[in-house]
Amino acid sequence: MLVVTRLRPPSEDLAAAAELRSGLHRALEVLAAKPGYVGGEVGRNVDDPGLWVLCTRWENVGSYRRALSSYEAKLLVQPLLYHAVDEPSAYEVDERGTDLNVADPRSIG
Repeated sequence: MLVVTRLRPPSEDLAAAAELRSGLHRALEVLAAKPGYVGGEVGRNVDDPGLWVLCTRWENVGSYRRALSSYEAKLLVQPLLYHAVDEPSAYEVDERGTDLNVADPRSIG
């Protein structure tokens, strides 16, 4: 599963962007230590430098949800989500032969 979370700093102030950037890297470190984490990165939009992304990959949706509910994530990750763009962020990985959006229950790990 992919999680793509786009975020904007609370203001156009350079200090706000630097704080968000630092927070995203700390969040990535916290998430990377959790079971089921496969990989991830922090990025900034090329055309809109005020738009940031935290992109992570997980073994399954349950791993991601458990990681977000951990004590460390509640302290360091969830406060950043206040700055997230209001849009869906969880995606299925489209691999050859995969049936997407199947109505059957998915593994939560």
